[in-house]
Amino acid sequence: MLLNLLNKAEEFIIGLLLVSMTLLVFLEVVMRFGFGSGFLWTQELTLLLSAWFVLFGISYGLKVGAHIGVDVLIRSVPPLVRRALSVLAVLMTLAYCGLFIYGSWVYLSKMKMIGIELEDMPIPTWMAHSIMIIGIVFLSIRL
Repeated sequence: MLLNLLNKAEEFIIGLLLVSMTLLVFLEVVMRFGFGSGFLWTQELTLLLSAWFVLFGISYGLKVGAHIGVDVLIRSVPPLVRRALSVLAVLMTLAYCGLFIYGSWVYLSKMKMIGIELEDMPIPTWMAHSIMIIGIVFLSIRL
């Protein structure tokens, strides 16, 4: 039940991020070319939204099988070896996720301790960049 809730939340967030990015870029284009002005913060927010979209999308891509895989070697070995190689690949990916989460935790804790905000918006950097941990945790759960 919890995994189903996470799946629905992930799909909702991905959809919300895509719609938000599209509307934000559309608004900026209209403001810039229609009225000769714009907002200072839209480029930074669009960049952050796209980072969140990508890091949520990694997990979602794994769920729906959208990642590119080179499986010529895997298909040529017996099923038992194929299973062993798959387990090895998942374990190596989980190890990488662990390293990524640890490094992100160190980075985010330093950003929180220092108290740095984003350049164009009054949002703490550690909050805006917290997707580094969130996205990789989602990927780890999916693995």
